[in-house]
Amino acid sequence: MVTDSFNKCMVYLGTYTQGKSEGIYSFSFDNVTGNTGPVELAAKLKTPSYIAISRNNQFLYSIMEIGSDSCKENMDGAVCAFSIDRKTGRLKLMNYHPTNSKVPSHVNVDRSNKYLFAANYKQGLVSVFSLNTDGSIDSLLSTIQHRGMSVNPDRQNAPHAHYVTLTPDEQYLCAVDLGIDKIVAYSFSGADGSMSPAQSLTTGINPGSGPRHMEFHPNNRFAYLINELSSDVVALEYSAEDARFTQLQYISALPAGYSGVSSGAAIHVSPDGNFLYTSNRGHNSIAAFKIDKFSGKLEFVSHTPTMGDFPRDFAIDPTGKFMIVANQNSSNAATYAINKESGELEQIGLISDIPNAICVKFTCL
Repeated sequence: MVTDSFNKCMVYLGTYTQGKSEGIYSFSFDNVTGNTGPVELAAKLKTPSYIAISRNNQFLYSIMEIGSDSCKENMDGAVCAFSIDRKTGRLKLMNYHPTNSKVPSHVNVDRSNKYLFAANYKQGLVSVFSLNTDGSIDSLLSTIQHRGMSVNPDRQNAPHAHYVTLTPDEQYLCAVDLGIDKIVAYSFSGADGSMSPAQSLTTGINPGSGPRHMEFHPNNRFAYLINELSSDVVALEYSAEDARFTQLQYISALPAGYSGVSSGAAIHVSPDGNFLYTSNRGHNSIAAFKIDKFSGKLEFVSHTPTMGDFPRDFAIDPTGKFMIVANQNSSNAATYAINKESGELEQIGLISDIPNAICVKFTCL
């Protein structure tokens, strides 16, 4: 619960409900000092691995990869809607909706909070839901099936939609598909939620890369993609006028000469647009890059240990001063102060009681 000593920020964490985990966890966060409050169970769910928060900070949406204690048991997968108490940060379940697919892997919401999007990893599907004015989920509008495969027989013998995001102008939905090495793009109508293929914006990535997550730069000109299998970052230029991505650069997220097992996971741009960060699962580090705002290209800055095992996700607070990294296998989260001049990270705390932490989201109430 938020107390008067905190600057009314909350951190929510999605988890895998294995071992001690029971669902979504939360703690209060002071974005002046970086201090954190006690960890609390915010919602009891099964496998709420990825979550999203509405732009107005009133609603939280979660996927359930294998159903939910609060929702229906034994379904293939679902999305779930919660209201956020703006005084306490507590979550209240509103409703859920089945995705009619197995293993949803990511969820996102549009700026006006009219539509919810889900990526479904196992079956390579993208789902679109309409939302009610109270933030609850209305209906499943459409489901789109990806097709194809790529060169890695163990991981790419079928499509695996891993991430969904709208372009900054919200004209297109980009679905990052690890299984077919593509950003698959769709024209999107905010009027009725309809989608159609956008062939010119659909972009192939180097075979075997396994694209996982992406994020747009605050200037809306560039986007950055983290590849899970090849552990490198792709810098892209986005043209809304031409509906096209231009690939600018591939740069490794791992140290030169590193030969251990590792995979790329999360990617985020600092709010001021000066730096890009990615997480490396296996090398157990956050890679920092300086962004050239004119060319969009990246220059390596540093690697910082995550103080735990398998950093699946991290988040930067809205002020750009702090970062929280979730370490899945060690069930902890590390907090860092961000040097806004150099982009380097300084560890300032370690939270040891977040079981199987997967996803991190900030909201300032």
